[in-house]
Amino acid sequence: MSDTDSRTPSWARPAPARARGAGRVLLGAFAVATAVDLGSLLAGWHLGHVLAKPLLMPLLVAYVITRKAPRPLIAALLFGWGGDLALLFDADPAFLVGMGSFAAGHVCYLVLFGRGKTHPALGGAYALALVGTVALLWSDLPADLRIPVAGYSLLLTAMAYRSSALGLRAGLGGALFLLSDTLIATGVADWPQPPRPDFWIMATYAAAQYLLATGALSAPAQAYGRTVIQD
Repeated sequence: MSDTDSRTPSWARPAPARARGAGRVLLGAFAVATAVDLGSLLAGWHLGHVLAKPLLMPLLVAYVITRKAPRPLIAALLFGWGGDLALLFDADPAFLVGMGSFAAGHVCYLVLFGRGKTHPALGGAYALALVGTVALLWSDLPADLRIPVAGYSLLLTAMAYRSSALGLRAGLGGALFLLSDTLIATGVADWPQPPRPDFWIMATYAAAQYLLATGALSAPAQAYGRTVIQD
C-alpha cells in the first residue's frame, strides 16, 4: 500500500460493488421515507408522520455504515434520531430531552469537522445571526426555556459555521439545520408561522442531515485538518 493510500480515510476510498449497491438501496429507502413523512405532514396525516419520521436517521446511518463512515458521523446521526423520537411527544420534558440529544449530535459533528479551515467572515455572519436571533426571541420564550435555548443555539451555530470546513455541501447542511431549528424556536416563542410549519421544519432538517452526511463522506481528507479519523 502506498503512503498516500495509508493516509486516506476508509470512507474516502472506493467502496466494494456490494456496498455501493446496498448504499443505493438505503439512500432510496431514505428518500421514500422522507417523501412519506413530508407528504403526511402536508396531508395532515399524523400517523404517517409518526411511522415515517423514526425511519429517517436509521436509514441514513445504515447508508453511511456501508461507506465505513467515521464514528463521530454515525454518532451524530444517532443522536439526531434520539431527538427525532423525543420530539414526537408534545410535552416540555420531551422537548428538553430532544434538544439535549440534538446538542450531543452537534458536539459529535464538531469533533468530526476537526481543525479544517473556515472563513472568518462567515463566522462573523453566524455570530451576528446568533446574537440577533436570541435577542429577538428572548422575551417571547417561556422563562424556563430561555437559558437552554440560548445555550443550544450557541452550540448549533458553532456546528453550522464549522460544517463549512468540509466544503459547500456540508456547509449548506449546517445552514439548513440552523434554519430548521430556528423555525422550531419561533414556534415555541409563539411567533407567526408559515403555512404547514412542520413540513418546512422536517424538509429543512432531512435535507440538512443528508447534506452533512454526504458532505462529510465526499470531503477530501485534507479538509479534516489534523484530525483525520483512522480506520
